[in-house]
Amino acid sequence: MTDDTPKPKSHGRLAVRQTLRPRELMTDTPDLAGVWTAKIITLFPEAFPGVLGESLTGKALSEGKWQLEKIHLRAFGIGKHRNVDDTPAGGGAGMVLRPDVMGEAIDFAQDGTPPNRADWPLVYLSPRGKRFDQATAQRWSKAQGVTMICGRFEGLDDRVLYHYGIEEVSLGDFVLTGGEIAAQAMIDATVRLLPEVLGNAESIEEESHSNGLLEHPQFTKPAEWRGLPIPEVLMSGHHGKIAQWRQKIAEKITKERRPDMWADYAAQNPAKSPKK
Repeated sequence: MTDDTPKPKSHGRLAVRQTLRPRELMTDTPDLAGVWTAKIITLFPEAFPGVLGESLTGKALSEGKWQLEKIHLRAFGIGKHRNVDDTPAGGGAGMVLRPDVMGEAIDFAQDGTPPNRADWPLVYLSPRGKRFDQATAQRWSKAQGVTMICGRFEGLDDRVLYHYGIEEVSLGDFVLTGGEIAAQAMIDATVRLLPEVLGNAESIEEESHSNGLLEHPQFTKPAEWRGLPIPEVLMSGHHGKIAQWRQKIAEKITKERRPDMWADYAAQNPAKSPKK
């Protein structure tokens, strides 16, 4: 090798393991050992990274602070046409993802991951699941990674959920055509909590939901815009009064807009509960 010969790029520490990998899943993307990883089982791998490849999450992805592994469900399909679904037992509209197909995909995805689900959650994105929240994002960010199953059609054969003890999580009380959008939203919420991704720990602590309240309003220059001035206390330079104002406004907004959140917050902070 001469001085002019390009040196091979370093990808950090690589985790090497033997797997029976379908040809469709072969990739040049290295497996970075010890890096938080999101594994996505989906019929639309081309949908990723999507918006996750932009802004702070995209920068962190390119810098190897987290990694994304796309697992194409169709690669595990049955027959000439790689079928992944079939008609619902008992009749009904739509199609259901087959347990034998999904089981193979899950076995492939979970190969080499920790058996303890606290260290590596296995999640099915479902409208009937527990609603995703900041606490869930924080829990996932402390794990080594997460495997997400993106549903399609009428859903997934329930025996798969029972057999693997899969955690069902919902983005909200509405129905999407598939789990890919929900997966990206949940990954974004989780990745930004990883060390060194956001860069400012204080901004995380002050965000909506982080302390049980919605975040206080934000303002910036100019000091007055279209007749609307910045609240005087924020221009005072008195940090104690500013903190008090922000706390008071956050409580007011939460109480008005999210009575469910306010009830939980008041229960944990008895001094905030109304006097009887």
